[in-house]
Amino acid sequence: MITKLLIANRGEIACRIIRTARAMGIATVAVYSDADAKALHVRQADEAVHIGPSPAAESYLVGAKIIAAAKQTGADAVHPGYGFLSENADFAQAVIDAGLIWVGPKPASIEAMGLKDAAKKLMRAAGVPVTPGYEGEDQSVKRLTAEAKAIGYPVLIKAVAGGGGKGMRKVDAPEDFAASLESCRREAKASFGNDEVLLEKWITSPRHIEVQVFGDSHGNVVHLFERDCSLQRRHQKVIEEAPAPGMDEATREAICAAAVRAAKAVDYEGAGTIEFIADASEGLRADRIFFMEMNTRLQVEHPVTEEITGVDLVEWQLRVASGEPLPKRQDELSINGHAIEARLYAEDPAKGFLPSTGRLEYFSLPKAARPTRWHAVPSGIARESEFDQSVRIETGVEEGDSISPFYDPMIAKLICHAETREEAVIGLAKVCGDSGVWPVKTNASFLHSLLVNPDFCRARLDTGFIAAHEDDLAFEAYDAPQWLLDTAALSLTVPQTALSGFRLNSVPNREVRLSLNGKSVVARFAPEPSYDRQQHSLYCEVGDQIFAVEIGTTYRIVRERHDGTGHHHAHDGDILAPMPGKVIAVDVMNGDEVKAGQRLMVLEAMKMEHALTAPFDGVVEGLTVSAGAQVQVEALLCQVVPQ
Repeated sequence: MITKLLIANRGEIACRIIRTARAMGIATVAVYSDADAKALHVRQADEAVHIGPSPAAESYLVGAKIIAAAKQTGADAVHPGYGFLSENADFAQAVIDAGLIWVGPKPASIEAMGLKDAAKKLMRAAGVPVTPGYEGEDQSVKRLTAEAKAIGYPVLIKAVAGGGGKGMRKVDAPEDFAASLESCRREAKASFGNDEVLLEKWITSPRHIEVQVFGDSHGNVVHLFERDCSLQRRHQKVIEEAPAPGMDEATREAICAAAVRAAKAVDYEGAGTIEFIADASEGLRADRIFFMEMNTRLQVEHPVTEEITGVDLVEWQLRVASGEPLPKRQDELSINGHAIEARLYAEDPAKGFLPSTGRLEYFSLPKAARPTRWHAVPSGIARESEFDQSVRIETGVEEGDSISPFYDPMIAKLICHAETREEAVIGLAKVCGDSGVWPVKTNASFLHSLLVNPDFCRARLDTGFIAAHEDDLAFEAYDAPQWLLDTAALSLTVPQTALSGFRLNSVPNREVRLSLNGKSVVARFAPEPSYDRQQHSLYCEVGDQIFAVEIGTTYRIVRERHDGTGHHHAHDGDILAPMPGKVIAVDVMNGDEVKAGQRLMVLEAMKMEHALTAPFDGVVEGLTVSAGAQVQVEALLCQVVPQ
């Protein structure tokens, strides 16, 4: 058995692997770049080795540094996680040549599945159904144009070395083919160093179905059933679930058997995924599901398979890499309930899903699907929540950590497992709605909108779902409901020690001015409140501020600091960045006297200039920035102190 494991990755997958290794009594070694010096995976591992600057190309993608770190610490095995070097056959071979155990498939298996055209030919020979198309060596425009016509439009152009949606173009008509081909080749060359392409028939109502497979060094290969990964945005998976909705036993048996044949065709060892594209125009049918590609590694969405099978796939990886046979036979594996996963990203849906970086000043992910009195169900009828759900969170950050601009912006994976799909979907919607992050923006409210969409609840899915329902999804953050502001007004005005036995109608019916995410708003004390803050919203009171989470949107609420005499108090004059951007002009210095409304500095963000002005007469103190500085949202830039 492996005794010390180096994890050639970062973030949540590194933390995930550490958890299983520790449970198995295996020591762990983390590697980290400059940006990750204080990262959670570094703190959790038994040892950690610095491997270079923040850019991945100078650290996590340098195989020689990772192997040197393993040698330095006495590790006897390397686990690549996913992404980075996980599907690099040359790196896998280098690990083996260094006398280390490679926790993954043989380099030859990785290489065999690395190029889509060669993989399709191999799969066709193994009796695995393949999408009609062209994978020939003749890459001339003339030949490709002729093959596209023979296949019939619409067609899909795909880079043979592609992945992640890059080097892929759908072409609807012959007159668009040449331009699309040129664009696809240019992107493929830039991304993969290879501009060769293949052609596939465009599938109507496509669903992305994948099968988890596992092999060992003793010739055993099993499948752990299928997952549906159809909800995608720009070819990137957003929500995954297992088993696939609408999958009957005959179709499941056919697709899973095909996946096992595919794995055996490349003498596969370890965890892998066979990805299929299904024509779901008439439901899922065995004769309309075609091989797409194989991922020769653990997948991001592997937790949903673990939840329905009760299997720890990382433990299986470590045991198989150590030479042990698979822990279970095919007849010992079965499906239990339904699991669904959402990827919580640091991105702003309201601004085109631009990445959002910075420090996590507030970070709260629910450990359970918070009960609510009522919820929406696929039938559209509200009913009381009476079922059990298991919630699982996979993350690589904690409150106080930062989201770096150097790596994938995924904050966490949110997983819910229940007896039925309906219950799992409702549970995950609650979890997404209760996920609080500040000031970094997330896609939590967008995920919630997806999960409560009636068509999604009824499993009317295909890979174009998000694009087709764009108008129905909440891209803008929800406005804070008035009752939430009124509750905050009470919490910020009445001392907590006085709240025991406190009657709201004992406070005069008056208005209170609050700052909501940096904007001034008015709240009031209602004599007869119609809300229950514990029932409807998550609250976290930190000093003189409140963080409230409602339907996936996080609000920071503070009371504006002035009294009836017009005198201002500390923090009134805090000049905060309203959004991430660049300071392009600073008009003042520390000690300058300023008048209310006087311009202090100019921030450029989203190609627009924003003037930041003095809220009242005072003196500038604590100026922290100069022209050219990049700042994050809510960063304290300076203060205006009243005289």
